[in-house]
Amino acid sequence: MTSECRVNLNEPEAGTPGDQGGPSSDPVTSPSSEASGPDLQGLLPAGAPSPADMSPSLSAEPSGLLSLPWEMVTHIASHLPAQCVIAVLPKVCHALSNVGKDNTAWQLRARRLIGSRTGFPVGPREDFDWPSACLEMEQLITCWTCQARLMARQTKEDEETRAQVRLQGREPEADDREDEGLGAEAQEDAYDVDEGMEVAMEGDEDEMQPIGGGDLLARLREDLEERLEDDAAALMAEERDHRMVFGANLGPAGALNHQENLADPRNLGNRRPVEMEQRQPLRSPSPPPPLECTTLPSDHIAPVNAVLLVGGEGAVCATGSRDWNVKLWDLQAGSGGTLLHTLGGRGDFSSHRGWVWCLASQGPLLASGGFDSTVRLWDLQAGGAERGLIKSGAAVHCLSFRTDVLLAGTFDRRISMYDTRAAEPLVKSLRLHGNAVMCLAADDKYIISGSKDCTVVVYDRRADRGLKKLRLSSYLLSMSYSGSEIWAGDHNGMLHSFSMQAGTLKPLSQFDVGHTALLTGIHRSPGSLYTCSSDRTVKVHIPSAPPRTLCTLRHQAGVNGLSVEAGVLAVAPGDVYVDVWRPRT
Repeated sequence: MTSECRVNLNEPEAGTPGDQGGPSSDPVTSPSSEASGPDLQGLLPAGAPSPADMSPSLSAEPSGLLSLPWEMVTHIASHLPAQCVIAVLPKVCHALSNVGKDNTAWQLRARRLIGSRTGFPVGPREDFDWPSACLEMEQLITCWTCQARLMARQTKEDEETRAQVRLQGREPEADDREDEGLGAEAQEDAYDVDEGMEVAMEGDEDEMQPIGGGDLLARLREDLEERLEDDAAALMAEERDHRMVFGANLGPAGALNHQENLADPRNLGNRRPVEMEQRQPLRSPSPPPPLECTTLPSDHIAPVNAVLLVGGEGAVCATGSRDWNVKLWDLQAGSGGTLLHTLGGRGDFSSHRGWVWCLASQGPLLASGGFDSTVRLWDLQAGGAERGLIKSGAAVHCLSFRTDVLLAGTFDRRISMYDTRAAEPLVKSLRLHGNAVMCLAADDKYIISGSKDCTVVVYDRRADRGLKKLRLSSYLLSMSYSGSEIWAGDHNGMLHSFSMQAGTLKPLSQFDVGHTALLTGIHRSPGSLYTCSSDRTVKVHIPSAPPRTLCTLRHQAGVNGLSVEAGVLAVAPGDVYVDVWRPRT
């Protein structure tokens, strides 16, 4: 007999294609989901061999699940998490590995996730990575909708606490002081009847006049006295009943102990003694949220302008500050992150000679640009050792690192191309705009830049010429380019989307997602969209048309930037510290 095939979908192997370099845990199957993953034993034929022995091929005689029409198989698989379809089903058998290759099934899954009233993707559908988009969206929805609910609950609790404090801080009025028969607790109950109800109003002769319709305090006193009498009568009857039961079984000592429990103030009004409550089964604690937030220690002495996750796993964070320094942090050491290095050359007292404004990385190289008109290169594999100094001639506003070139946009309206391996790194300097260059994005063929002159330019690197210039009603401050879509944020807080195919830049849509000031940072991937603004907020969206906002994080100051890598979010919230959000392991 062949062995049974059982697969735990909550424990995909590390390093599988579905992991995409992210953390080993899957937020989609986190504690907010079912405790254990679906069991494939019921889906496979009774005598199916173990994947370790052999994988049934399409030519084998189908039976069980594989005997069903292919549409039904894909429909069943559509109810499994995307992580399972991508990483687990290919290990079960060759036939089920084809489920993850059906783009129609992935499109139906995406439609189910975002709803039918939104467009997705915003850009071209050709060559769109549907599996990655669905995987990211499932993780994003699970993590950030849960976080939004927790934040809303905390906000409600804080409001209720403040309301109680305000209520307890109210001074008793004259009529309340005179009514000593009710006592302090009864007076609090009277206030609780209706906070918005005014008991009395001043008359023309500075005396308290009752509201028309009778003495409200008298009616409240009568109601409270009746309620207290009813509660006392019920308590006495319950005590008598318990005495009859416990007295027969426990004797005089037991009856005495029971009376002592009733005399305990904690038991008054509870309708049952503490001992009875303790026998109730304890409620299981709520599962921890799927996201955890870490605040890096305050080692900078001025606000952090730029933040960048490096290394591919969200394990190391680089920060650039107005204190002229670039620092590297280990996010996996300890609960709050550990400072690895403050970057600088031998004999230097700081990383730059001015504000550090932007960061970019490629492989082991980290580049930092500052208001001291320099771009500095650091070797991450050598502990942040200095690898080079590039003088740009003007303040560096933005950087974009490609495999063969480093791009820098500067205040003097230029885009400079550098070969970081050469002794004389400057390759070409382009002047495509009429004002300062504020944001950059690039691939192996094209450079897309936004300027304070309210233009967006596409430059063809291979043909060495500009292809397109678009004029907008506002200027762009941040930009994210992946696949065939470009997302950008302007100085009014609006989101802009463009499609990019064969060098043709086409404006698609403009969205208002609730930001009210400069949109200082943006990150877009096939299934996620993050934005931050000087309006003190960070927003997490699904990149649909219009974007579906899942969560809004609020800070005490304007947010200067963000970085996202492998599901980890790092935020520079306009202060000396950095917040890092990561899926809980």
